[in-house]
Amino acid sequence: MPRPRRPRTRREAGRPAERGTSALELAIVAPVLLSLIFFSLQAAFFFYGRAAATHAAREGVSMLRLAEDRSDYAALQPDALARTERFASGVGGPGLTAPEVGSTYVEEGDGTARVTVTVSGRVITLVPGLRLTASADASGTVERFLEPGQAP
Repeated sequence: MPRPRRPRTRREAGRPAERGTSALELAIVAPVLLSLIFFSLQAAFFFYGRAAATHAAREGVSMLRLAEDRSDYAALQPDALARTERFASGVGGPGLTAPEVGSTYVEEGDGTARVTVTVSGRVITLVPGLRLTASADASGTVERFLEPGQAP
């Protein structure tokens, strides 16, 4: 007499058509998950490069705000731009490569002046051939040193 079959466990009771579905689900979900991870890393690299450019631009403005007139600005500009570029390279490191620095000096009608420094550079990319550029600018009013009692 044949021996009765033991009852199938809950795991074994699944439909045979569902075998291998977890591998298929992983094959569908894994590329999406990896793309999301790479996109997050690329966004982080971009924001890091932009933050480095912003800090470098602020440093450049803090140096150029000391130029009381256009001739002082012309004398300070080369050194300030070189220092700003070194600062961007140092702070940005590999996150902001080939920084380019520029500045402007604008005299306004009320006797004040404004300096603006712009820093831009390439950002690390995870995708070959993709070129992202981070750029930031900062501006500030030129400091004018007046004698006591003088009105601006």
